[in-house]
Amino acid sequence: MSTEFDLGTLLAERGAERYELHTKYLNPQLARMLHTIGFDKVYERAEGAHFFDADGNDYLDMLAGFGVMGLGRHHPVVRKALHDVLDLDLADLTRFDCQPLPGLLAERLLVHSPHLDRVFFGNSGTEAVETALKFARYATGKPRVLYCDHAFHGLTTGSLSVNGEDGFRDGFAPLLPDTAIPLGDLDALARELKKGDVAALIVEPIQGKGVHEAPPGYLRAAQDLLHRHKALLIADEVQTGLGRTGDFYAYQHEDGVEPDLVCVAKALSGGYVPVGATLGKDWIFKKVYSSMDRVLVHSASFGSGAQAMACGLAVLSVMENEQIVAGVRTTGELLKSRLAALIGKYELLADVRGRGLMIGIEFGKPSSLKLRGRWTMLQAARKGLFAQMVVVPLLQRHRILTQVSGDHLEVIKLIPPLIIDEADVDRFVDAFTAVMDDAHSGGGLMWDFGKTLIKQAVAGR
Repeated sequence: MSTEFDLGTLLAERGAERYELHTKYLNPQLARMLHTIGFDKVYERAEGAHFFDADGNDYLDMLAGFGVMGLGRHHPVVRKALHDVLDLDLADLTRFDCQPLPGLLAERLLVHSPHLDRVFFGNSGTEAVETALKFARYATGKPRVLYCDHAFHGLTTGSLSVNGEDGFRDGFAPLLPDTAIPLGDLDALARELKKGDVAALIVEPIQGKGVHEAPPGYLRAAQDLLHRHKALLIADEVQTGLGRTGDFYAYQHEDGVEPDLVCVAKALSGGYVPVGATLGKDWIFKKVYSSMDRVLVHSASFGSGAQAMACGLAVLSVMENEQIVAGVRTTGELLKSRLAALIGKYELLADVRGRGLMIGIEFGKPSSLKLRGRWTMLQAARKGLFAQMVVVPLLQRHRILTQVSGDHLEVIKLIPPLIIDEADVDRFVDAFTAVMDDAHSGGGLMWDFGKTLIKQAVAGR
């Protein structure tokens, strides 16, 4: 057996070049952005909801890899499953047999959506969305898919066509002939459906950008309207699914909602092997795969790979055995209530919203003259700078990783690993309070950093 390649040795020899390598060979703007805002940290290892640097300092992860790390990093059950599947030397991806793991994972997933019947496995959230778009068009025989303003469904061409953010779409036209409508606007939905060419509405039950929840009753009413016009409801649960909002799927918060297609990914991977899944009704799958001639009409080269399937099975086992969803409800309510209690204390804090462990913290124009002047100055340079001013000291001073919820938004989104505990909540709230105290003092390092951001925003125009 060859011993010429040793990963540990390679990382020991060249790991320190990480930012230089990225700048030279990958996306050059990522390294530039990280250097600019002071996020160019060197994390040596990770466990659960925490990172550790070379000095042993721990960082609290309130981002979970954009929701991928639902069970935190290196959960022992998922890790063991991955070791096990490698050690079994399975005859994987032969393409012309039926391995047991995909069927077993589909069976376990469908337990949580009993009105759905079949699963297609791909490799990512955007691929799950692409599958749903194709299936909806083919099953209904109609070309157009509706989506909501400010939606995010992925960045490949089909999913980009139902992306509600112009910044992602600019320069990539022509896209598919899809139409945006306001989230919660049933009249707008009805007007589009009357045109007779709508295959489906795709919707995030809670939008990732800005953390906006569909109004009560909207999903059920939209579903009824769609079905009346022989169109489908697609629930994009790529970020909200697998317990994130305190139910297994976010659409389950509303009684009677039974989407025709459901997209999942991210947390299903256990943080190890990319996996996406599109769950759907039997008649849709049978229409797409209507004959042996169409057996490969939609497929994925690495879909249903043994490693991904093993990770997915382990994730579902952990969620059930460790009662993850119930824990999310408790911890999420604690975090949200403690943050909401600060609204009256800080005039720059406008709103705290969300469900479970998907929480948006929105900032708004203050009332006092001194703070209002500084806020206006930031807004004139670029909307979203104040939220960035909060994110940076949370990492630099308190070693807590968070993110701004979207470009030009004064919203921080919290999507931590679902396993965070009360001590982690205390740590975040204490740190956030300290940052808010600094922001409301009217001076100090935070506003000095704001001046730096203004200069960069103006120079970038």
